[in-house]
Amino acid sequence: MTYKSQSIAYPYFVLALLLFALQVLMGLWLASNYFTTVPQSVVNVFPFATARAMHTNLLVLWLLLGFMGATFYLVPEETGTELAWPKMAIAQLALLAATGVTALVGFFFGWTKGRPLLEIPFPLNLLIVVGALMFLANVAVTMFRAKRWTAVQGSLLGGLVFLALMYLFGVPFYRNAAEDWYYWWWVIHLWVEGAWELITAALTAFVLIKLTGVDRKVVEKWLYVELGLFLFTGIAGTGHHYYWLGAPKYWLWVGGVFSALEPFPILLMLVDTWRDVRHRSQPVRPRLTWVYLVGMVILHFIGAGLFGFAHTLPQINYYTHGSQVTLSHGHLAFFGAYVLMNLTFFYFAIPRIKGYPDGTYDERTGHLGFWLMSLGVVGMGLGFGVAGVLQTYLERIQGQPYMLAQQPIRFWMLVVALHGLLVLVGALLAIRHLLTLKPARPGQA
Repeated sequence: MTYKSQSIAYPYFVLALLLFALQVLMGLWLASNYFTTVPQSVVNVFPFATARAMHTNLLVLWLLLGFMGATFYLVPEETGTELAWPKMAIAQLALLAATGVTALVGFFFGWTKGRPLLEIPFPLNLLIVVGALMFLANVAVTMFRAKRWTAVQGSLLGGLVFLALMYLFGVPFYRNAAEDWYYWWWVIHLWVEGAWELITAALTAFVLIKLTGVDRKVVEKWLYVELGLFLFTGIAGTGHHYYWLGAPKYWLWVGGVFSALEPFPILLMLVDTWRDVRHRSQPVRPRLTWVYLVGMVILHFIGAGLFGFAHTLPQINYYTHGSQVTLSHGHLAFFGAYVLMNLTFFYFAIPRIKGYPDGTYDERTGHLGFWLMSLGVVGMGLGFGVAGVLQTYLERIQGQPYMLAQQPIRFWMLVVALHGLLVLVGALLAIRHLLTLKPARPGQA
């Protein structure tokens, strides 16, 4: 750690990891609802919709906290100066944590806006906007004061600004249902396939440069490609969500084809870096951080790229839209693109915050956590996929009622839940490992 204010990232990482554990646990409960009959007495107290709201909002909250912590670590090093307002960064964390806890408790008592993924009520949304403005001001002022610009900073700041702007479209409630869902997709899609892609690209580039020592120009050229694809594919790709909204038909093709191209720059960034470092006599260390980074790129490409392309083609999405096939793509894409990105950065930054030589650490148990999580999510994705194909055929080809069509897919949802157990065990191992990291043993570094 070069700058004192970089240590502010650590409490963000800790809170994010604790919320990650809760999010996975809630997801396992949701999966169990598909293959078992939950007693009505339990449903009356804790409905499926409440658990789903908690699961999805916990996902968004812990990922955003991870992004923010990573940004507070990255910015001082990229700008060559301390963070502008360290105390405000701590106040922002307290505000967002309190707002998140209030929202989760509110969901349990029915205080919700009702829209999936955007359930947070209006007053809490205002607090989130205040926290986002505090964050942007801190980061932007630090960068502008330093007057030292890099492509990593530009991509990161652009993604953060766009993320904040897109969130505003989800704050109002529109009377017209088609209009409301139209802007709902502006938030959901342009967050995860627009702003978040830029942020992930910037964080990936930073870690690659620091971890491998590769020439900055090699990595940053792909950031410009990422920016171009964000402008021409991330925005246009929103069209694959425009079914049933009355939008022109050409959006189906534009959205289905273009949105699949977004993971390519990050994949090529890693490939280019690997070409540069493969002839070294010493492998990249720490090995576990490198494993997470490579795993992130591969599963990002498979989940968001391949599964996304297959699922969003108009001829397929006409039938599968809103089925379990969507969850297959969604779980693989979110895990590959953002969960592993956060965990990669945590493994990169935490040893340096703790002052371990060259950022190395004792990697035992960490590898097991990675493989259990990754294999578990891949198994979940395949289970969701088979269940979704069955659901699509039974409901939308044969025309069976929803509840009747659920019976044949129960087995595959059991498969999903069993793999979810692997994810939970792997996540708990990784979280415990990260929170109790120790210096590398002699001979390991």
